[in-house]
Amino acid sequence: MNILRRFYCRLYQTIFRIAIPFLPYRSPEIVDLKDLDSVLAENKITSLCVITDGNLRGMAEKIVSGLTASCHIYDKTMPNPTIAQVEDARAFYLQKGCDGLLAIGGGSVMDLAKVVGARIVRPKKTVEKMAGLLRIRKKIPPLITIPTTAGTGSETTLAAVITDEKTHHKYPINDFCLIPHYAVLEPSLLAGLPKGLTATTGMDALTHAVEAYIGRSTTKKTRKASLLAVRLICQNLLRSYEHPEDLTARKNMLEASHQAGIAFTVSYVGYVHAIAHSLGGQYGIPHGLANAIILPILLEAYGPSCVRKLAALAKEGLVADDGDDDKLAARKFIDFIYDLNGKMGIPRHIPQIREEDIDRMASFADKEGNPLYPVPKLFDKKELETFYRIIRGDENE
Repeated sequence: MNILRRFYCRLYQTIFRIAIPFLPYRSPEIVDLKDLDSVLAENKITSLCVITDGNLRGMAEKIVSGLTASCHIYDKTMPNPTIAQVEDARAFYLQKGCDGLLAIGGGSVMDLAKVVGARIVRPKKTVEKMAGLLRIRKKIPPLITIPTTAGTGSETTLAAVITDEKTHHKYPINDFCLIPHYAVLEPSLLAGLPKGLTATTGMDALTHAVEAYIGRSTTKKTRKASLLAVRLICQNLLRSYEHPEDLTARKNMLEASHQAGIAFTVSYVGYVHAIAHSLGGQYGIPHGLANAIILPILLEAYGPSCVRKLAALAKEGLVADDGDDDKLAARKFIDFIYDLNGKMGIPRHIPQIREEDIDRMASFADKEGNPLYPVPKLFDKKELETFYRIIRGDENE
C-alpha cells in the first residue's frame, strides 16, 4: 500500500478509536425464554413477526406457542440472505400488521431481521444505500433474538450482512440502531446442532475474538471480552463438536460467541472478514467456513505486527505455556487453529476459486477493509489478490 493511502487509513482508524467512548454502543438485555411474554407486553407488541428458516420452523412454533401476542412465522431465510429476501420478509411484516420482530436462528436469520427492521423504518432507502456506516440512523421496531448457533454473536452486534443476488456482492451494514434490544441465550436449543455447523459457527466466533483483539482499536472492555471468548472456545469448541449433547460446553460456547460479539462490534474485525464476505457473495461459501480457512493464513501474513497479541491469546487459551516466548506462543496458536480445523473436518483450502474472479473479489475486500478495519498490517488490493490464491491452495504463492 502506498504511503499516502496508508496514512489516510491509519488517520481514519485513529479518529474512530478516539471517538469510541462517545459513541452510543449498547448491549441487548439478556432474558429467559419464560420472560418473552413480559417483554412483548412491556413493548406493547401485539403482532409479532417471527423470522427463522425452514429447518427451525418446528422449534419456532414451540417457542411462540404460549405467547399472548399474535405470532406470524416467516421461515424462508436462506444462508447468505439476499436483498430480495429482505424485501419479501418486509412485505410479510407489513401484510400481517406486525409491530415487533423475533429472530430465531443463526447469523443469517438475525441479519435478515435487522435489515427488515431497517427497511420498515426507512421505506424509501434501499438496502444498497444502507451499506457502510451509520446509513440508517432511526430506531428499528423492537427486536428480540434467540441464537441457535454459537458463532456470529449477532444478538449483540450493530452489524448485518446482506448479499446482492444480482452482483454477488455482500453489503456489510453497520449502525447502532441494528443492535437487538433483547437476547435469549438458551444452550438447550443448540443440542441438536449438526457437527458441521457447530464447527464453522464456533470458528466464526473465534475469528471475531481474534480479529477484535489483534486490531488497533481495542479498549479495556473489548480486550477482556476477546480473552474470555478465546479461552472458552479453546476449551469448549472441540468438546461441543464431539459431544453435541454436552449442555455445559454449549452454554460456554454461547457465552464465548456473545463476548466475541461484544468485542468486535466496538473494535471491528479485519481482512479475514473482508475476504470471507467476498467469497460468500461470489460462491455462496458459508461465512464461518470461509473464516475458519482464512484465519490462520492471515495471521501468518500479519507476521511480527501481531505476534505479541497472538502470544497473549495462546496463553489465555492454554495453547501455549507461560514460559514460551512470544514468537513460539504465536506459532502454537496458529498451529492450534490449523489442527482444530482438521479435527473438525474443515478443509485447508477452497479450490473452486476461479482466477477470473479474483480481481473483482479483491476489489470488494479492499473497499470493505480499507480504511475501516484497524488491522495490525495494511494490505492493498494487489496484496489481497495473493491471499485468494493461497486460500485456493496454489503452492507457488
